[in-house]
Amino acid sequence: MGLIKMAVAGAAGYALYKYATREDEYSYAGNVRDAGPGSMKEPPKSWSKVDEASDESFPASDPPATY
Repeated sequence: MGLIKMAVAGAAGYALYKYATREDEYSYAGNVRDAGPGSMKEPPKSWSKVDEASDESFPASDPPATY
């Protein structure tokens, strides 16, 4: 019976530890800029609708539907 109590106490402690040290849901993203040339450090001289659609979809796995 003592072994079961120790296992339950260990599981509860582990769950409490994981809850206390959890990270934000989006913390993996790092620094993310808004889409568009206005948010770039060095904006390009020309900017088309295709460039805009591509920039808005990055880093999505699927290309934008406007191609």
